[in-house]
Amino acid sequence: MRDGIDRLLDIQEAIKEIERYAVRGRDAFLQDELVQVWMVHHLRIIGEAAARLPPDLRSASPGVPWKQVIGLRNVLVHAYFRVDPEEVWAVVNRDIPALREEVAMLLSLLGGTDGAGQPTIPS
Repeated sequence: MRDGIDRLLDIQEAIKEIERYAVRGRDAFLQDELVQVWMVHHLRIIGEAAARLPPDLRSASPGVPWKQVIGLRNVLVHAYFRVDPEEVWAVVNRDIPALREEVAMLLSLLGGTDGAGQPTIPS
């Protein structure tokens, strides 16, 4: 069974995949449906992994609105045809950088990564 560190690493990897295309900017995002689908897919991964984080781990990072992270996943999965690309971009631009920092901090505290964000084996 996967533990909290594994789930945080899943979130971290999904963030890296989102940021890989986010650097192209809003206009490029809005003009490329494949990039939109790519980012939505990874936002769903983030929400799914967040939903499976142990409650004590979520409470260790009160700055992250975990309910909203999980709720976004539910909207992206169950109300897909109502998803607004502008709203997806707003989440990517506004929320992903802060989530990246929080996840890195949690992983560092748990021994899940080194200082450069590379996964390590906890002792």
